[in-house]
Amino acid sequence: MASDLASIALEIARRLQTRGHAAYWVGGCVRDLQLGRQPQDYDLATSARPEEVEALFPRCLPVGRQFGVMVVIEEGHPFQVATFRTENHYTDGRHPAQVAFASAQEDARRRDFTINGLFYDPVKGELLDWVGGMEDLRLRRVRAIGPPEERFAEDHLRLLRAARFAAQLDFDMEPATLQAVRHLAPAIRKVSAERVRDELKKLFHPGCAARGLAWLERCQLLGEVLPEVAALAGCQQDPLYHPEGDVLEHVRRMLRALPADANPLLPWAVLLHDIGKPPCQEEDAAGRRHFHHHERVGADMTDALCRRLRFANEEREILVECVRSHMKYHQARQMRRSTLRRLLLRPSASLELELHRLDCTTTGRDLANYEFLQAARQQLEAQPALARPLLTGKDLLALGMSPGPAMGRLLREVRDKQLHDELNNYEEAMNWVRQRLQEGGASGPNPAGANSKKCPES
Repeated sequence: MASDLASIALEIARRLQTRGHAAYWVGGCVRDLQLGRQPQDYDLATSARPEEVEALFPRCLPVGRQFGVMVVIEEGHPFQVATFRTENHYTDGRHPAQVAFASAQEDARRRDFTINGLFYDPVKGELLDWVGGMEDLRLRRVRAIGPPEERFAEDHLRLLRAARFAAQLDFDMEPATLQAVRHLAPAIRKVSAERVRDELKKLFHPGCAARGLAWLERCQLLGEVLPEVAALAGCQQDPLYHPEGDVLEHVRRMLRALPADANPLLPWAVLLHDIGKPPCQEEDAAGRRHFHHHERVGADMTDALCRRLRFANEEREILVECVRSHMKYHQARQMRRSTLRRLLLRPSASLELELHRLDCTTTGRDLANYEFLQAARQQLEAQPALARPLLTGKDLLALGMSPGPAMGRLLREVRDKQLHDELNNYEEAMNWVRQRLQEGGASGPNPAGANSKKCPES
C-alpha cells in the first residue's frame, strides 16, 4: 500500500511539472524517507494555483481553497496539494489573517520545524533544504524554523507537536525551542479539545508513550493538557505494594513496559487507572497510606476527562470501565465462577487484562494471578455459547410474565446459573423458569430463591 501511495504521489508531481509547475513532496513524508521510515501519506507543494490544480485533476476537493490547499483524490487515496504560500498576522493562535502565494523557499520557511521543512522532487530525485532540516535530522533534534516564539504564536498546537515529534522520533529538542515551549505552555489551553486530543493520541501511541509522558513533563505541558495525570506526582503509596515510588512513577514504569503493538487505548488505561488516588488518599494511625474507592472516583474523573477531550463515546465507555474495574482482578481467585466469567466476558476485559499484567510486572508481583485469569479466559473462549444469555425478556414474556424488576431479577439468576454451568441450554433454562414461576419464586421481592429467608422489615 505504501509503495502504491509513493507511485501515485510521483505521478501527481510529474503531471504538475509537465504543465510547467514546480511540484515537490513536502513535510513528514520527506522527513520519514530520510530517516528510512515508510511514510503513511504524501503531501505535495506546488507553484500551481488552486484553480490550476483543480483543472488538472478531475477529483479534487477544495478543503482550504482560501489558503491554497486542495485534496486530490487518485485511485481512491487523498493527497494534499498546496500552493506555495506565506502567512502572517495570526490573531487567534491558529488562523493567519493574510495569506499570499509565494516561492518554494518562502513556503519552507513558514513551516513549523526544520525536519518538516524539507522538499523533495520525486521526478528528478532531488532533495531541497532551505531551513537546515538535514543537519537537524543528523543531530536528531527538533528545532523551530526561525524564532521559536513566533512559530508557536502562529499556531499554539505546535507546542504539543514539538513534544510529539521528540517522542515519536526519539529526538532531543533544541534548547531555544524547548525554552519557548515552556514559556508559552499555558497557551495550549486556547487550542480546541479535538486538536489537542488528536495530538495526544499520536504522542501516546504504544511505541512512544513513555517518551511522550516524559516530554510532556519536560516541556511543562502535562499540567496544561492532563492535570489529572500531573497530580499523580508526589502522591506516595504504601511501599509494601508499590516499592517503585509515587503514583506517577508507577505510571511511567507501566508505559515503559508497553508492547509496541498494544491496543492504542492501553496507554490511556495506564495513564488514567489511578487518577482517583490523589483525592482519595488517607493515612491511618500507623502511618500507612490508603486509597479507598479510588477506582470509583477515578472512573468519574476519567469520564469527565474523556468528555473534555471529546473522545468517541465507545472509547470513553471502555476507558471508564477499565478504571472502574481494574482493582477487581486482584480478587479473581476468590470470585465465584459466574462472577469471574461475567468480568471476563465484558467488552473491556482484554484491555483490562493487559492493564493488570502491566500493573503486576511493574510492582514486583508475580504473574500467577494474571496466568489464572488467562486460563479462565481461554476456557471461556472454548465455550462460545457462554457469550450470550440463554434467555431474553421475550422468552419470559412468552411465559406470561409482565415486564418489570421481577423479570430482570429472574433473567439475572438464569444468567448466573448459566455462567456457573448449572443451566446449559435453552430447554433447561425454560424448564427451570417454568418451575420457578409455578413456585411463585418470581413474583415477590426476592425471586432469586423461593426458599430463602425474608429480610426483616426495618
